[in-house]
Amino acid sequence: MRKKIHPSSSSFDTPKPSLASCVDHHHLHPHPPLQAAAPTTFTVWRKSLLFNCNGFTVFDSKGNLIYRVDNYSKSGSQGEIVLMDAAGKPCLTIRRKTKLILGEHWGIYEGETAANPRFSVRKHKSLFQSKALARLSPRSAALAGCDCKVSVAGGEGFEVEGSYKQRRCAVFDEKRRAMAEIQLKEAVSGAAFGLDVFRLVVQPSFDSAVAMAIVILLEEMIGSKT
Repeated sequence: MRKKIHPSSSSFDTPKPSLASCVDHHHLHPHPPLQAAAPTTFTVWRKSLLFNCNGFTVFDSKGNLIYRVDNYSKSGSQGEIVLMDAAGKPCLTIRRKTKLILGEHWGIYEGETAANPRFSVRKHKSLFQSKALARLSPRSAALAGCDCKVSVAGGEGFEVEGSYKQRRCAVFDEKRRAMAEIQLKEAVSGAAFGLDVFRLVVQPSFDSAVAMAIVILLEEMIGSKT
């Protein structure tokens, strides 16, 4: 691919104020309020860097490789998918579980060899209209048979809503705050990227590896069937 798929640093980095403006601001406001940390923007390429592989390649705003997924199988949904860092070290493993009457079921595990899932994931299915695409539960809630919203250690819930087919969806917490968003990537110099290259915007309080695991799950649930 000849097109530059990763975002340029100038597009997302906040410009640093000049020394003069800092001095003037400090003189007027000796104790300026703390600014909230900015979200991190990744570029996700729905392609493996290895030949003859399916997968994902994820870059940060400076073009550095952050995550990768290399899948050799091309036959539908996979039984196990490993999310690795740039060096090839396993971060999270997604394993497909037995298909249930209430919907498809996956587990997200730490590393590659963990026996107990960090999250239990179900594709949302309802007889009523719903914006939800998927719900994740922590292992404790999953063992108790709770089909609640996504929960991370601490009890806070999250839910995935929107349209993955259009690359417009988000992960919301229980207060309806977007913790991560999948967005279309803007065309550069008139060249459109299509759906294979998109942005993943992650808030500082949300684990970017988990956000990427959700992208992989959405691809397994929805993308591979389009």
